[in-house]
Amino acid sequence: MTPDAARTPVRRLDPSTLHPYLDLHLVGATNGVRLFDAAHTSWAGTPYEEEFARLRMNVREERSTLERMIRALGHRPSLLKQTLARGLALVSAHNPLNPRRRTASAGAQLELEALLSLLKVKECMWDTLLALPAGVLTSEGAQALDRAALEQLRTDARAQQETVAGVMTATAADRFLQR
Repeated sequence: MTPDAARTPVRRLDPSTLHPYLDLHLVGATNGVRLFDAAHTSWAGTPYEEEFARLRMNVREERSTLERMIRALGHRPSLLKQTLARGLALVSAHNPLNPRRRTASAGAQLELEALLSLLKVKECMWDTLLALPAGVLTSEGAQALDRAALEQLRTDARAQQETVAGVMTATAADRFLQR
């Protein structure tokens, strides 16, 4: 051990701030799953159906990954917040932004913008976790975060945003130009 390493204090995560932050992201992820389910329905039968099917599956898997990460950090997600997430997910399942599931409507534009926003928020969470110093420990002394996994999740979030933005751009004329 070098003399500098001996003087460097071990940094530990603060569960009083990190856990509520991750709980709220889990609420958002739960709602995001339902919004991507609704978008998958909206875009069924279009050239973008497979892209939304893939996005839907990816978002579901990432929500599970986030929940496992939270539990690995020694935290059980808040029951109250998870109940709230389920309630919001029920609203999302009815797709209030695009209730008629029409892809050539203002609602479809709002639906795509909402999906893009959710994906950006998710990227910000991964960025925030990556901003924590390498080697940070949980309060129990375990290695806290898998940086390689976080970097891949951030890369995936960016690619997902590009996919949704691509659909939004490619279909804008159908929504906003007269036929």
